Amino acid sequence: MTLAIVLAADPAAGHLTEPGRPAGEPLTERLAAQWRRAGADDVRIAADLTELADLVAAATGPVLVSGADLVAHTAVLKHLATSPVGPTVALVLTDPPAPGQATVREERGQVVEVDAADATGVFGGALRVGAADLPALADAARRAAGAAPDAPGARLTDPASAPGVGATDGGPRNAVDRLVADLAARGTLIFAQRVRLLVAHRVGDEAQRAAAEAAVAAVDEDRAELKLSVKERDDFFTTFFVSTWSPYVTKAAARIGIGPTGVTMVSVAFAVAAAVLFGVGGRPALVAGAVLLYLGFVLDCVDGQLARYTRHFSAWGGWLDTMADRFKEYVVYAGLGFGATHAGFRYGWALALAAMTLQTVRHMTDTWYGALHDEAARRPKVVSADAGGIGGKLNAASTRVQADTGSVSYWLKRTVVFPIGERWALIAIAAALFGPLVALVAVLVWGTLAFAYTGGLRTLRARWMRVPVMATVDAGLHRDDGVLARTLPTTRRPLLLAVLGALGSAGTLVWALLAVHGGGDLPVFVPVLALVLLLGAAQASRAPHEGSLDWLVPAALRAAEYLFAIAVGVAGRAPAWLIFGYVLVLTLHHYDLTARLEKRQSAPPLHAATLGWPGRSLLLAIGLIAGYASIALATLGAYLLVVFVASVVLAWVVLPARARGGVRSPG
Repeated sequence: MTLAIVLAADPAAGHLTEPGRPAGEPLTERLAAQWRRAGADDVRIAADLTELADLVAAATGPVLVSGADLVAHTAVLKHLATSPVGPTVALVLTDPPAPGQATVREERGQVVEVDAADATGVFGGALRVGAADLPALADAARRAAGAAPDAPGARLTDPASAPGVGATDGGPRNAVDRLVADLAARGTLIFAQRVRLLVAHRVGDEAQRAAAEAAVAAVDEDRAELKLSVKERDDFFTTFFVSTWSPYVTKAAARIGIGPTGVTMVSVAFAVAAAVLFGVGGRPALVAGAVLLYLGFVLDCVDGQLARYTRHFSAWGGWLDTMADRFKEYVVYAGLGFGATHAGFRYGWALALAAMTLQTVRHMTDTWYGALHDEAARRPKVVSADAGGIGGKLNAASTRVQADTGSVSYWLKRTVVFPIGERWALIAIAAALFGPLVALVAVLVWGTLAFAYTGGLRTLRARWMRVPVMATVDAGLHRDDGVLARTLPTTRRPLLLAVLGALGSAGTLVWALLAVHGGGDLPVFVPVLALVLLLGAAQASRAPHEGSLDWLVPAALRAAEYLFAIAVGVAGRAPAWLIFGYVLVLTLHHYDLTARLEKRQSAPPLHAATLGWPGRSLLLAIGLIAGYASIALATLGAYLLVVFVASVVLAWVVLPARARGGVRSPG
């Protein structure tokens, strides 16, 4: 249940009137009606901060709070109420701050400081507070009202000195601004909701209200919302070859009642059909596959646009979109690998495996570098001793390029990293014109160059930022260590050990390829030595991950496990498609973990049953030494797939149904 509270304590609440209503009636009633249309289940008008604190203390779900000086489209409030970026979100405007209003500085979509000297916006007078942050909101309201002593452990010791009690210009701070300032001072994670195309202004007198109302009336709300369904910043191919017409598909889907999940499923079907056609081969099939792949990518964009247009967000939908994207891409790699092999190239499946492994390791670094940046944004800014060094210069240059959205350098930077739109476009064009083999080689070449480029720059910038991101999360969970790793003695240097494990697996794979190519067998000591190196990496599971480059550990461990599994399959002469299938199941498991990290969700229900990468590698090594590598890959892969499916059903169907007291599929 969502509660909306309009705070009538600000000066504006007493003298601004709504056109057509009796003179003197405050705008609080107008805002209350807008909150109802925005989806709030219960709407209250609080006379002061003390009453607001009492309402918040009794709330069990998210709480929406706004002052009485906000004039905005109802869609602005709806977007704030339904924002998927995080539980606690504040409206941020670009208007110049008026007396009593809090300025904010945001980085990577987070409000990292209030009343900063280098502010990037002004607080918009409205915020959504997640259930976990409600105690902090209630305490902030009481402290700002001077009605309660300091909470245990609070950072401030005098209610009169609570942030926001006095404005930076010496005037009185508006009540709702006191709340956001106090929440930020407590370290509450607050995300920023910017206003684009729509209108939102905080007003202080009748003239400002009239101007704001006129601005609201001048904008077609529905047309603006459709435009807003397209990401503000996207990649070159998506921006110019998809988003120019995909909103029309989004509008049509909304009219006929297809939800984002339905669009995602159709997109998966298109990608699978394209993969089949790539595997069949022949010019007509390859061209048809390329067209289906393009249309599938358009639908991949439409599902997100439809969610934003209809405001139908869910944790299930976000998870499904992430998982479907990776499954579609890797199924296409499988189709290309089969097609290249069918056309007479011996190593078609090997190229598909290489492409999948490379892309997964890249995505792991993307996820953890993003977490690194988020953590750095939340920390106080400190002038580094090497601010003028290469890391600082790269950071400044990147910031300048990202700000110049119309420049050639901006689009080159977004394209060279080989994002999903460019990958699908390259696959479609190369497969249609030259065939599956050229498509796979092109993906590998561009992907490798992009990985080298992003990896090198990110490493330099990470050393400059010096943020131990892995020290702030459950490292054991996201390393995917399992029970075996927790039983081993603990050693330090997690990154070094992970890299050694990956190198050992890579060396084993090379040795296996040479041995099989020469008609011999892989010596037993080789996989045993590689396993020793892997278990050495597992020993760092409980060690502190405090290094500035330890965000690379999960990616290194993924590379180590995948390469070892491929080496086992090659040495055991397992079918190439079986090796691909086993690694594909592993990627689904690991993308599940990263999707949960990005969505700030807990571990999968059956995570312990996946055995951890050391346990899985040990079982495969035993299977290889015993002479049953294919059976080990097939059995363990089937087991992991069953566990993955069961975990998905438990996480998204059974457990939510029990929480609701009924049974219903996620939607």
